[in-house]
Amino acid sequence: MSHTYDGNRPRDEGSGGDPASPRRHPLLAGMRAAVGVPALVLAASYLGFGSLVRSSGLGLPHGMASTVTGWALPGQVALVELYAAGASVLTIALAVGLTNARLMPMTISLMPWLRARGRPRWQYFAAAHLVAVTGWVHALRHVPAMAERDRLPYFAGFSLTLWGASLSATAGGFVLAGAVPPSVSLGLVFFNPIYFMLVLGADAQTAGRARAWALGAGALAGPLFHRIDPDWGLLATGLVAGTAAFLADRLVPRRGAGSGADTAGER
Repeated sequence: MSHTYDGNRPRDEGSGGDPASPRRHPLLAGMRAAVGVPALVLAASYLGFGSLVRSSGLGLPHGMASTVTGWALPGQVALVELYAAGASVLTIALAVGLTNARLMPMTISLMPWLRARGRPRWQYFAAAHLVAVTGWVHALRHVPAMAERDRLPYFAGFSLTLWGASLSATAGGFVLAGAVPPSVSLGLVFFNPIYFMLVLGADAQTAGRARAWALGAGALAGPLFHRIDPDWGLLATGLVAGTAAFLADRLVPRRGAGSGADTAGER
């Protein structure tokens, strides 16, 4: 498979050599890729969320509407917990907005990989609603090797499957609330971020040092900023650790860069 590059986005001239990028049914391939560990981990997390919804005094329609419209577990948990604490609508909206702000740079970084010539623009707006952590990580690992026309259907199949699993698990957790101790239900919510960290950690060596540095800086800064201010610690961690990793990647010389330049000069 050959690539010609336009900025950071490759334009595929072939059909794609990745096994997950078949010519005929990329949507079904994405759905098959989601069935298994990704769907199970996300479903486990949303079982805990469904239980949290019921224990907070909300109804099943509220929990389902949250998953349909928001589908971002940290923001959904913040919404339910703040509601249970009696916070105002403005406070809840601000907290959810700040928590989910991370989805904007994720969407901006992913969309160039999903574009294809001649595809209607409304499909990109629809796909943007499906951007979440699990699908974003999976897409960035797999869609660059696919043909242009297969990328968006593959991502849609993967994400829609996870979305359906999340909706089913929200309902299941609500119905089964009380069948397990509250500590178990709360622990299920953390399955997804743990899975996300493991996937990023496993991919950091091949994805570039900037991602590895961002993970390391975040792991070190997170507990520190949380102790300083639990309300703003997460936001401060992302801002400080992400900026530090970006600057370090730009300023610290890459290993072997100088020797490669010298060798090229000798030729």
